[in-house]
Amino acid sequence: MSSAPEQQTRRESRYAGAPAAAPALRPGSPQPLGARHHIGPDGVAGTNFALWSAGAEAVEVCLFDDDGNETRYPLTEHTQEIWHGFVPGVGPGQLYGYRVHGRWDPWTGARWNPAKLLLDPYARAVDGDYRLPPEVYGHVRDWPQRHLADTVRDDRDSAPYVPKGVVVDSALGAGPGGEDEWIDDRRPKTPWADSVIYELHVRGFTMRHPGIPPGLRGTYAGLAHPAAIEHLVELGVTAVELLPVHQFAHEDHLLRRGLRNHWGYNSIGYFAPHAAYAATGTRGRQVGEFREMVRALHAAGIEVILDVVYNHTAEGSELGPTLSLRGIDNRGYYRLADDPRHYADYTGCGNTLHVVQPQVLRLITDSLRYWVQEMGVDGFRFDLAAALARSMHDVDMLSPFLAVIAQDPVLRRVKLIAEPWDVGAGGYQVGAFPPLWTEWNDRYRDTVRDFWRGALPDVRDLGYRLSGSSDLYAWGGRRPYASVNFVTAHDGFTLRDLVSYERKHNEANGEDNRDGTDDNRSWNCGVEGETGDEAVLALRRRQLRNLLSTLLLSTGVPMLVAGDEMGRTQGGNNNAYCQDNEIGWVDWSLLEEPAWRELYALASRLIALRRSHPVLRRKAFFSGRAHGPEGLRDLAWFTGSGQEMSEPDWYAPGATLGMYLSGRDIPQRDELGGPVVDDSFLVVLHAGHEDGGFTLPGPPWGQAYELLVDTAREEQREEPGTVHPAGETVVLPARSVLVWRVLP
Repeated sequence: MSSAPEQQTRRESRYAGAPAAAPALRPGSPQPLGARHHIGPDGVAGTNFALWSAGAEAVEVCLFDDDGNETRYPLTEHTQEIWHGFVPGVGPGQLYGYRVHGRWDPWTGARWNPAKLLLDPYARAVDGDYRLPPEVYGHVRDWPQRHLADTVRDDRDSAPYVPKGVVVDSALGAGPGGEDEWIDDRRPKTPWADSVIYELHVRGFTMRHPGIPPGLRGTYAGLAHPAAIEHLVELGVTAVELLPVHQFAHEDHLLRRGLRNHWGYNSIGYFAPHAAYAATGTRGRQVGEFREMVRALHAAGIEVILDVVYNHTAEGSELGPTLSLRGIDNRGYYRLADDPRHYADYTGCGNTLHVVQPQVLRLITDSLRYWVQEMGVDGFRFDLAAALARSMHDVDMLSPFLAVIAQDPVLRRVKLIAEPWDVGAGGYQVGAFPPLWTEWNDRYRDTVRDFWRGALPDVRDLGYRLSGSSDLYAWGGRRPYASVNFVTAHDGFTLRDLVSYERKHNEANGEDNRDGTDDNRSWNCGVEGETGDEAVLALRRRQLRNLLSTLLLSTGVPMLVAGDEMGRTQGGNNNAYCQDNEIGWVDWSLLEEPAWRELYALASRLIALRRSHPVLRRKAFFSGRAHGPEGLRDLAWFTGSGQEMSEPDWYAPGATLGMYLSGRDIPQRDELGGPVVDDSFLVVLHAGHEDGGFTLPGPPWGQAYELLVDTAREEQREEPGTVHPAGETVVLPARSVLVWRVLP
């Protein structure tokens, strides 16, 4: 058992050279949580420290100078489970952490250990990186009885091996109108239906970009550089979805193999921009750099969405390190198993945050509001969101987390994207999140992959996916843009690897190729991996054009992954989470090759086509009913014979599907309340390995058809503007997408 510290104004560290004197601690305030620099009522500047811990016996805030010398201040004030105090003279740039005293009794879930310096969960910035020697663990890792190792307390000091929180000037980066105004006036506020999302990694996207100065590569400033933004603008995307930028730690098993966590799904600081992505330094300057990045993207009309990991932390299972929450209040922050020595793990990462607990819910919502109001972001993608929606055990769409988000005046206004599953029982919840949310639609991903590799038994499911997945989302007032359509994501093959590999090749991860999914739904076009066979390479490029065209012409919100538009490869690695190197970085030299420039040009042209035509980005589901005197349907499906599909046609084996999108009956109004009228389009997808035929529907569907896209050619099968009369049977090249504009 640990004992409470002596009640004194200052307690010196055991480090030599600790300050001999320190200003008297004042009571301070329990609100707000975290470290807030301000001027006291007597005009004395300092910092208020406030930490929630329900079961602690005592709390010390520990201040560090540049030489690592530590000064400890017992926080003697304890208000509604919050320990707090005001330290005069402490200003921005000060390094700090906490030591929390209490019972060590893992059998009941109590894991307090004051020898471990703990990161403030509300720290706005972090200085330093985590190393994971034995001293960082709350228990004795090498205890002879391994099955009891987590129960024996390690009393060695962890302070030399862990990063510290940084006191940050809360006004840093704010404009003259205050923290909200400078951001709000510049938010693009792109409607969901008009959105095109681009998933990227701050470091991976910028590390090899030749137009970004070397000193800025891999950083927020690099992403804000005009060379990076120019690519996004030319491509036409409306939002970047950043892989995790919360402060994260590298796992011990990776460090022992000489690797690092590249993706960042191992959060430890929910308010702090990851320090390693800052070009300007880490004593709080990363906060301003992140804000400037957001400003630059907003000025270009691009929204910023953060991929956030509130389902678990970097502390892992009971065998993991003690870095923050575990040492502050293990039972308060984490879901414990029936045996409270262990954790309930719905994430596959060793622990799960206990979001039903009010303080945990507050931590998450305070963090979300901070990133919106003070950092300027426009939305969030929630990793393993089903874990957040669990009440006690089961996923519950009336859970406290979802209820709080729905009524929050700040958070209900931003874009909210759920990864609608976790690894626990009943965790797969695609289509089940409430109307405020959009969702990653993996049903779309799997269906489109299966169609183009020739694995669909019929086209029933494809019809739903192309038209907005009404079978999943047409309830409770939800709209087609509830579906975030994607073919690839960071987790899995890149688009080029999807058509080049049928098996994962993850040997570089050091796990004997056991990691990563085996369910890739990919087709290598006849040869595994790289090849010099030009016929195979041409087929792969055609398949890439097919997949991109399908994605960008489907109803819903398309999401591209950085580099897919120019043929990026990871060499068949479908789990590159630990590849902070050329495997995980975008290769910008690809744009020097004609074939990949053509792919990029096609992606840009399809996004521009989508942006120009509201029928391709509908705000309401298709009805399928006939409208107007001509009896046209807003959505119609055709067989290769040019006839509308009958019920048996949906069940028949086939590789061809024609989709007619009518622009005459779009159920939405413009800003003045007038009708929205658009061109009509005919999109034909042919996944057959041989050429086919398609008869263009006659009146009332159309008099003639202007060919806009033909993926069978590297550029175009025919020059844009080529017109085919209704009734003509045109050739469908093997494995191709053809897009016509309907001429009345």
